[in-house]
Amino acid sequence: MQCNIGDKGRAARLRLGIMAMVGAAMLGGLILGGVLSSDYWWYLFAATTFGGAFSIFEARAGWCIVRAMGFKTPL
Repeated sequence: MQCNIGDKGRAARLRLGIMAMVGAAMLGGLILGGVLSSDYWWYLFAATTFGGAFSIFEARAGWCIVRAMGFKTPL
C-alpha cells in the first residue's frame, strides 16, 4: 500500500468518512429509538459504518483503493 493520493484527496476522504460516521450515528439513534424497526436498517447502518471507517482509513494511510486498481480520480 503505497501513498497514491495527495493532500486534497486525503482531506476529501476524511470529510466523507466523518460525514458517513455522523450519518451512521444518527441512523443508529433512529433504530434504537424505535423510529426505524425493520432489520433492513441494521444492514444499512453496518454498511454506512464500514464505509465511513474505511474512508477514514484511506485518508490516514494516504491510499485509495480505486486508484490502486488503476482508475484515475479527480482528487
